[in-house]
Amino acid sequence: MGAWSHESFGNDTACDWCGPLTSELDLAYVDKTLQTVLDTGDEDLDMDAASEAIAAAEVIARAKGRFGVRDACSQAIDDWVGKVRSVPSAALLAKARAALDRVVSEPSELLELWQESEDAEAWLSAVAQLRERIGS
Repeated sequence: MGAWSHESFGNDTACDWCGPLTSELDLAYVDKTLQTVLDTGDEDLDMDAASEAIAAAEVIARAKGRFGVRDACSQAIDDWVGKVRSVPSAALLAKARAALDRVVSEPSELLELWQESEDAEAWLSAVAQLRERIGS
């Protein structure tokens, strides 16, 4: 799975997703990422799309000043948030919450992989806490 942590940026896919964001000037890339997850509907949600959506939701929480774990993995995003200072709209907040709900609902490849690990509860808790930090 390429994951070393249950945190939002604790996997290769999320870290790779962050690269292009740092050259953006607004939250359009974040919005597009979340929409990709919502567009899957009831189809099986790809692991990479789910990991990217969690990273995108984390950006939204941080843009609201509700930071999660701050470490070397999040440094580029934390710097970007401080530089760009975009304020997420109510619609984008709702989209982030809906995308997170979809990530932890079947069929979801990422959910399935975490359920097969001994850290499933920690991951589910981290996603729930992220959803709370997004707020309304």
